[in-house]
Amino acid sequence: MNPPALQQTHVACYHPAHMDSAVTNPTIELQRNRRSVAPRLLNEPAPSESEIETMLTIAARVPDHGRLVPWRFIVIDRDGAVRLGDVIAQTYAADHPDADAERLTVERTRLTQAPLVIAVVSRAAPHEKIPEWEQILSAGMATMNLITAANALGYATNLYTQWYSYDRRVMDALGLAPHERLVGFVHVGTPEERPADRARPALGEIVSRY
Repeated sequence: MNPPALQQTHVACYHPAHMDSAVTNPTIELQRNRRSVAPRLLNEPAPSESEIETMLTIAARVPDHGRLVPWRFIVIDRDGAVRLGDVIAQTYAADHPDADAERLTVERTRLTQAPLVIAVVSRAAPHEKIPEWEQILSAGMATMNLITAANALGYATNLYTQWYSYDRRVMDALGLAPHERLVGFVHVGTPEERPADRARPALGEIVSRY
């Protein structure tokens, strides 16, 4: 039998009578109001090293059938974004030899607008028991947890993919193994402004009961 103190802690944390209502619950409010912010509107300060560690710790706390850890993260700072931007621009130029300097600048600065970028990598692979689809879904959950944690710390985010997320040459430059793929790049920073919310689907259009 648990000691009385532990019993009291359990009730205080989890009993519905002690939960905030959906109107005032801070987690609900965070999720209700979260909004993606364009990377060009994400400025310094960036998350500190301890905040990055917190974000990644939360990102890793997701359903993971079989405990395979079918995802990993690559933290890209300003210098890293410049180096990878050069790879992106060179790759684009190789495929588009007529691209002008302005277009190559766009490609080169894809990852340098926000002060921090974190790449999420899917390590999904065939497994005798765990469907690969479930591993991919777990990587998506890790990405959303990362975004939620960053926003909970007061930052704003944007998940971008673009063509270079699917280009093997860019993946190789980032050090991805042949079976790994990019979920995308999470841009993180302090928002210059928060855009108005966009239209969301009506629940009647996306919810059914069985």
